[in-house]
Amino acid sequence: MASQLNQEFSALNISDVLKKKHVGIVVSEWNKEITNALLQGAESTLKEAGIENINIKWVPGSFELPLAAQYLLEYAKVDAVIAIGCLIKGETPHFHYISEAVTQSLSRLNLQYIRPVVYGVLTVENLEQAEERAGGKLGNKGSEAATVAIKMMQLKEEIHNNNGRKKLGF
Repeated sequence: MASQLNQEFSALNISDVLKKKHVGIVVSEWNKEITNALLQGAESTLKEAGIENINIKWVPGSFELPLAAQYLLEYAKVDAVIAIGCLIKGETPHFHYISEAVTQSLSRLNLQYIRPVVYGVLTVENLEQAEERAGGKLGNKGSEAATVAIKMMQLKEEIHNNNGRKKLGF
């Protein structure tokens, strides 16, 4: 896995400027075995890319992730935030309400703060599906979320440095 990430980061052409970025990670304590594995994947990926300034904050559940992300965006020096949670569908509609609220709230923060707020929240049918996505046979979605944060910070840096003059391919 490390060599695969090294190849991807080489392709991204990570700059010294990007290595100085600060990333916040907000993590839900609910389903902690899963969210801890996702956190380890995200943290490992960020460090492998050379990002050492990582601010990790734990919250009780996934519903609290957007507010914690906003706290980091408002009060901490962060260039991106990764929200990590795990929602497992149960027998009541609660799963749907929480999933929708968290998704919409995190999406709004992206535009409100003009900084990446990355969705690293699993929404799964059962614990087995969560385990498969938290380092199991389907990889680690926390690591993938960190890669998204890196790519989005890099895109912002590229556009900012070129004052928007460089064509992005669309």
